[in-house]
Amino acid sequence: MQAQRARRMRRGPTARELAAMLAGNIRALAAELLPAGRRDGAEWKVGSVAGEPGSSLSVRLAGAKAGVWKDFASGEGGDALDLVAQVLFRGDRREAMRWARRWLGLPEDGAAAPAVAAGGSRRAPPAPACAAAEEDAEASAKRRAARRIFLEASTSLAGTGGALYLAERGIHLAELGRQPRALRFHPALWNRESGRAWPALVAAVTDAAGEHIATHRTWLTERGGRWTKAPLRAPKMSLGSVRGGTIRLWRGASGRPLREAPEGETVVIAEGIETALSVAIACPELRVLSAVSLANMPSVVLPPAVRSVILCADNDGDNAGAAGLLQRAVDHFAAQGRAVRIARSPVGKDFNDCLTAVGAGA
Repeated sequence: MQAQRARRMRRGPTARELAAMLAGNIRALAAELLPAGRRDGAEWKVGSVAGEPGSSLSVRLAGAKAGVWKDFASGEGGDALDLVAQVLFRGDRREAMRWARRWLGLPEDGAAAPAVAAGGSRRAPPAPACAAAEEDAEASAKRRAARRIFLEASTSLAGTGGALYLAERGIHLAELGRQPRALRFHPALWNRESGRAWPALVAAVTDAAGEHIATHRTWLTERGGRWTKAPLRAPKMSLGSVRGGTIRLWRGASGRPLREAPEGETVVIAEGIETALSVAIACPELRVLSAVSLANMPSVVLPPAVRSVILCADNDGDNAGAAGLLQRAVDHFAAQGRAVRIARSPVGKDFNDCLTAVGAGA
């Protein structure tokens, strides 16, 4: 027992202990990691881990959940150490731990410090095996709930609010000849923010093996005969971790599943569903995927047969955070030996703006 304790002391604080210490300094940490954010009551709000202004990502600054963060657009979240990992190291917790030790002023091989709760009281961290089991159980429960939502939804979008919402965005699925199987319509899907149900366009997020790992939800409403996003702070959210996965919207000329992509195929990856569908309508010969968010784009897993990747980037101006994430995505695919190109819409923010502009005769 003494030998184990000595080895633990040489290793320094555990991930849980570092997360607790970071949470105790979360106000300074959030401001340093995400300087474009703003304080809103007991939360620090910003667009995403890319750091752009917005409110999709919230970091709790006080209370029992200090340090806990959630990106309501991508569904990603975690503790303060996870935030460091996502913002600075593409999710690499080992690198985040090294950075956290330096930021906290701890020696690399110093003695382990007891975890500190947000209120300042000291408590022993849970056993690593138990903590990992709890995290796995929670992730599995979210995946099951995500699949249940998708299976409960209508398989046909025809005549539904989902199809009418897309049509308002210039996306007429009839032009593609078929509806993407990844999309469904839920007539009354519960939304925690508003405490009520709304109609919703739901999409299956699948991993490289084709397993359903998350469900993306776009809550909708009808206003004056027009279907738009519901008036929510976060009308788009994912249930389950989308990391590495995509929404498979169009198979391109081959018509094959992604895992059976022909050798040398080119794949287009866009951020959102609307942008991806706009590209599919304009270039139906190409396979088109939605990464759900820019933050997930550097993690997308593709089969070896895909030799060329086109990344559809939004026109984000001088947003350094977005530019950094886009470069990570370029480096990610280039390191795999794939040819990488970046495509930007000549009109508006993204290719959906371009599609609607063309439809309006601009």
